[in-house]
Parts: sequence; structure tokens; C-alpha cells
Amino acid sequence: MPTTLSQSDLPGLDLIHRGKVRDVYALPGNRLLMVATDRLSAFDSVLPNPIPGKGEMLCQISNFWFEKTKHLIPNHLTGEDVASVLPPGVDPALYAKRAVITKRLKPVPVEAIARGYIIGSGWKDYQATGAICGITLPAGLKQAQQLPEPIFTPSTKAAVGDHDENVSFGAVVAAVGADMANAVRDATLKIYKFAAEYAATRGIIIADTKFEFGTDENGTLYIMDEMLTPDSSRFWPAESYEVGISPPSYDKQFVRDYLLDSGWNKEPPAPSVPDAVIERTAAKYAEALERLADIRVS
Repeated sequence: MPTTLSQSDLPGLDLIHRGKVRDVYALPGNRLLMVATDRLSAFDSVLPNPIPGKGEMLCQISNFWFEKTKHLIPNHLTGEDVASVLPPGVDPALYAKRAVITKRLKPVPVEAIARGYIIGSGWKDYQATGAICGITLPAGLKQAQQLPEPIFTPSTKAAVGDHDENVSFGAVVAAVGADMANAVRDATLKIYKFAAEYAATRGIIIADTKFEFGTDENGTLYIMDEMLTPDSSRFWPAESYEVGISPPSYDKQFVRDYLLDSGWNKEPPAPSVPDAVIERTAAKYAEALERLADIRVS
């Protein structure tokens, strides 16, 4: 049975960051212990209700993609057994599927976003300006339409409670330098194209996704954090995809729809979500995990 964990508790370990979903602890040897909790964020706010088992499913999906793309770019996983670093008395079963030991990297301060379809904030920007992140697109595109080619549309990395903002590639160059900006853009598009082709064979359209990158002491670029999960991507079932509408997705769409209908102003604190919405959301995460990675939640 999936475990439920809203917040990790690992006495004796140095908690260095508690994010929207992940808790991160420092380990000796320039390593980190990353724990995917069952917290859910929507519209950049953390909801009071956890999604049982969500952290386990996210971690397993990420690990699947890290393994599948390691020929394209190195990733932050060390492959070590999580149980070996847990404090005495902590149940290893609670962390076995939701935690990983990683290299401690220097984050590249940008949300690296690839878009293959026009939806979400990109659709809004296109309607207003005909462009996304300074990239002019063909006239007459419809909502959810596939783009002629995937595009790199970076955004700022916002703190908890703040909102990410789409920025131009020039802004990325100004922030991290031309060489790093080009490396991140190239890696983002290469991984997205590879993953989108694979997902298509499983009946899933990856409309867009965001990656996070970091560098080691030698300046080598790694992909890190999470990868191609329902929290960081829009997954659409191919069989129900239709141009001109916002297609149903495998992510937290049920939660977003509920919050939009509730009249919430998208400012923290977020309201509670009914059990039925939580159950439907958990089922979508489970479906994505099984459909992509052949891993069944039981």
C-alpha cells in the first residue's frame, strides 16, 4: 500500500530546504537526501490536503526518466540505498519509494521549460502578443495546437508563495552567461523531444515540461530535482486530445478546476480540497505512472 507523508521528520539530519513538495537534507560527502512528500501545490501555493502516495509516484516516475535519459545527460542520482542514511528508529518503508540520494550540485537559476503545444501561460502570452518568451509564433494558432517545433521558454525560479514569470532567452544569457544558457536550452529541447517520442508510444502527449539543472565542481551540467512528472509537465491522453480546447490531463487538473470554481483568488493560503477531488487526482498520478513506466500502485 502507498504511504502518506505530508512532511518528513528525520532527527539528526540537517534540513536545508523545505519546498512546495520536496524536503532536502544535507549528507556528508557533498550529497543530498531528497524526499518527495505528498504535499500538492497549485497556482504556486501549497494546499493543506496531501495527496496520499503522490510523493512515491512522483519519485518513481522521475527515477524512470532519469534512467531512460542518462545517455543524453548525466543526472544527480548516486544510486545509493536510502535506508543507509536514515536515522535510527525511522521506518525505511516510509521513504523507500519517495526519497533518493543525490549529488549536491550548484543550481542553474532558471526554470527550463520546453513547449511542444500551446497551452497555459504560453497560450495567454500568444493571444496577447503573438509570441512566447520573445519567440514570435505563426499567426492563427489555436489553443492546445502542436507547435511547428518545440520551443525553449524559460521562466524565473520563484520562491514559495511567489509566481514564476516567463522571460526571454536574452534574460537567461544575462543571468548565467551565453555558454550555460545555450547548454541548458539545448539539453532541455533534446530531452523533451526524446521523452515526447517515447510517451507517444504509450498513448500520452507531453504538451510541455520544465526541468531544473545544476553543475558540479567541474562545471559539468546535470539534470536534477524531478523529471517529467505530472507535477512538472502537462500529460494529455492521446485518445482525448483535441485542438481548440484545454485537453484533460494526468496532472493536478481536478485540483486546479476545483480551485478556479471555488472563487479563490490564487493568493495564499490555499483552501482545503474535498476528498473526492483528492482521490481522483491520486488516481490520475497512478494512471500516469503505470502507463509510462509499467509500475502499478498497489
